[in-house]
Amino acid sequence: MSHIQHINEIETESFRDHLATVDESGKRKWIYAYKPKGRFYNIRTGLSYLYFILFFGLPFVYVNGRPLFMFNVPAAKFILFGKVFWPQDFFIFGLTMITFVFFIILFTAAFGRLFCGWACPQTNFMEMMFRKIEFFIIGDAPAQKQLKLTPWSSKKIFKVTLKHISFYLLSFIIANFFLAYIINIKELKKIITEPVSEHTVGFTAILVFSGVFYAVYAFFREQACTVVCPYGRLQSVLLDKNSMIVAYDYKRGEPRGNFKKHADEHLGDCIDCYQCVRVCPTGIDIRNGVQMECVGCTACIDACNGIMDKVGKPRGLIKYASENSIANGERLHYTTRMKLYTGLCLLVLSILSVILMTRKDVDATIMRTPGILYQERGVDSISNLYNIKVVNKTMKDIPLYIALEDNNGIIEVIGKPYIEVVKEGQGSGSFFVVLPKKLIKERSTKVRLALYEGDKKITVIKTNFLGPVSE
Repeated sequence: MSHIQHINEIETESFRDHLATVDESGKRKWIYAYKPKGRFYNIRTGLSYLYFILFFGLPFVYVNGRPLFMFNVPAAKFILFGKVFWPQDFFIFGLTMITFVFFIILFTAAFGRLFCGWACPQTNFMEMMFRKIEFFIIGDAPAQKQLKLTPWSSKKIFKVTLKHISFYLLSFIIANFFLAYIINIKELKKIITEPVSEHTVGFTAILVFSGVFYAVYAFFREQACTVVCPYGRLQSVLLDKNSMIVAYDYKRGEPRGNFKKHADEHLGDCIDCYQCVRVCPTGIDIRNGVQMECVGCTACIDACNGIMDKVGKPRGLIKYASENSIANGERLHYTTRMKLYTGLCLLVLSILSVILMTRKDVDATIMRTPGILYQERGVDSISNLYNIKVVNKTMKDIPLYIALEDNNGIIEVIGKPYIEVVKEGQGSGSFFVVLPKKLIKERSTKVRLALYEGDKKITVIKTNFLGPVSE
């Protein structure tokens, strides 16, 4: 079969017209994925342990009295790597989102859905935690199908009940840690140890999150990847023929057929055993080519390699490749384009990291008090009244002193001699800047105000000083 004939045959297949998990009548087809085994699955399993350690361990990590990560949306307070971000820092989050989208475009264009199969939380929790529990309690796919068809009995009730109780308990644990990333682990401990009546909202949030996670992993499952997640749809416009994908080598595999039954025919290496389909968690046939539902989990690679070993043929009938490498019979290369995209990914991440690490812990805004002109002080001085608003992003109270950086003049703070700003809070105050008339040459004079915490200069802010035009 020629390459053109193969493509034409694929294009006439009905798989492109509907999801693999939906039948012709539009009803859900439940996926009974076989348990994979092989080199890639073992690597993914090892990595999943690392991901789980990070997910369940990071809420306990504190830096300078703050959690390493916290995303408190209701309070508009976010902590990244121990640094707190307030609404005033939302431009950084806007830049972060732009950087994230840019990174996804570059990463997907070069490496396809590598993230989905190897690092996505949905994939890891579903395949490396919940599905393994399902395998342990009920058994592999044939046992699950058999249990589904058998009439209800005490054994079936026990197994199904045990599975769903295990799923919900695990979802409840995940929900608690998920909430810890929102309110921090110390607040979560209060919800757990103190009376429920004192934390009604928090306890309700745990129950809601538990229900959502349970519904996703017990019932919704792969639909989260094929129906909800936009990444699969994005890849259709982000991938090209040089992108790295999980691909079937149709040149080597076609025409398919059992070599024992069709000994007289010239067949490809694919024996049409359907093992690649049986282990697929989204129910697709990878031999039909790139599909939206493919999450790049490599289960089909391990299954096919196992079959190739048994029939005495080389591994790699299904492998990481690009469309061009399959068409040309070459191995996947780390092309100049992929190197360029990788470099750009590292560049945007580096820029964002520098912005995050160099962000100031104290932000101040100084403005002249509106509606008030300059004031004359005696015969030789002019004063302006200013308002100051300060955001303290540190874990300590700061007495903030104001001083003139360049000009010979004085600062008169109204009230205390300093602006008091509480930890992780805001402060405000008013002060006069008094300058000698001889320094005022224009209607508006630039002045630089330095903010000090004790002897430590925190920042310098420029503002305008209004006065009479000197004759």
